[in-house]
Amino acid sequence: MPGNKGLIAVAREWMTKAENDLKTAVHTLDLGKECPTDMVCFHAQQCVEKYLKAVLVLDGIDFPKIHDIGELVALLPQESVNLDITVEEQRRLTEYATVTRYPGDYEPISLVEAREAVEIAKRIRDKIRNLLSKEVLAP
Repeated sequence: MPGNKGLIAVAREWMTKAENDLKTAVHTLDLGKECPTDMVCFHAQQCVEKYLKAVLVLDGIDFPKIHDIGELVALLPQESVNLDITVEEQRRLTEYATVTRYPGDYEPISLVEAREAVEIAKRIRDKIRNLLSKEVLAP
C-alpha cells in the first residue's frame, strides 16, 4: 500500500474524476427538454461513487470494483463518516450506474428526477469534502 502522500495522490485522482462527472451532469442539465437524463443520472452516480472511493483510499480500505453505492457506504468507517444518504438514494444511484445505462424495460427518467440525482451528488460531495483535510483538498 502506498505511503500517506501516495494515498493522498490517489484520492485526489478519484476526486478529480468525480468533479468531472459532476460538471458533466450539471452542464448536461442545461439542455432542458433535450437533456439525456439517463446520462445525467449516470454521471451523478459516478460522482458519488468516486468520492466514496477517494475516502476509502485515504482510510486504506480496499474495495472491490463495483458500482453499488450501498456496498461502498457499508465499507466506510461509520464512526467518522456520516453521509446522511438514505438506502433509497443509494439504491437509486446504483440503478443509474447499472440498469438505466442499457436498453431495457424501465420508466424513462424525468428531468425532475435527473435534477434530484445531481442534488444528491452535490450534497454527498460537499459532505465528503467537509470531512477531508486541507492537505487532501489542496491542488
